[in-house]
Amino acid sequence: MGAAKALLPFGPERMLQRVVRLLAEAVDQIVVVAAAEQELPELPKDIKVARDELPYRGPLAGLAGGLNLLAGRADLVYLTGCDVPLLSPRLVRRMFELADDYEAAVPVELSGAKKLYHPLAAVYRTAVRPHVSGLLAADRLRLVDLFQRLRTREVLLDELKASDPGLGSLRNLNDHEGYLAALAEAGFEQ
Repeated sequence: MGAAKALLPFGPERMLQRVVRLLAEAVDQIVVVAAAEQELPELPKDIKVARDELPYRGPLAGLAGGLNLLAGRADLVYLTGCDVPLLSPRLVRRMFELADDYEAAVPVELSGAKKLYHPLAAVYRTAVRPHVSGLLAADRLRLVDLFQRLRTREVLLDELKASDPGLGSLRNLNDHEGYLAALAEAGFEQ
């Protein structure tokens, strides 16, 4: 997109500020994991910020950083990116409900015989830290590899539509057109 997603303007706030504000409606504690030198917008004082211990390792390393900070403070965590400004707090709460006694709960989109996982809209138990560390040590950096190691609840999209009819919580912004469409959907001028 040519700009740091966390810092993109989204209405009266930056994109990361919006995601944090929406997430705070559904959870008690928030950890933002960022690259070592990544610039972040101003965040509420109660937000914990962790810096990547393993640079360039992607969302799996981010999950590890968040789990490390929340170990002993939370049993379940919701993982999201900074680029989901249409996040629904109701969907986040629903994902926690659907986690039951599973180690993870992840939205899954069925497309014929294929499954498309949404690991950046999933709930993970903090107890999965050893599995995350094992994947990082093996240089297996895809979050979906984690689901093969865990008791995972695959949540079909139809189970989430009552909580987020447009499923905006699953749409991260990867290009300028998507950004403009999300601004319009949220009612902001471009």
